[in-house]
Amino acid sequence: MKILKPSMRDKKRYILLKGKFTKKQVEDMILKYIGILGFSKAGMIWISPKILAVNRKELNKVRASFVLTNNVQVEKVSGTLKGLRGHRRKI
Repeated sequence: MKILKPSMRDKKRYILLKGKFTKKQVEDMILKYIGILGFSKAGMIWISPKILAVNRKELNKVRASFVLTNNVQVEKVSGTLKGLRGHRRKI
């Protein structure tokens, strides 16, 4: 398989989540709000139990899905994992 050029790759943003939740609950919230097509466009990848990688074009839709609940909040959004480093220690 041929490697993609950097300009062709999906640009990701990393979301640091706060609260008591499971991965299944978060995925269900996003799926309920933006649907199956939006869920696939978002290209979600779990980096750790509290960090979620999302396609940059779908970031606002994913963030909006967390507004509907009280147990999950967005702590910080960053373009790199290194940018979340200081906030991870506080959790």
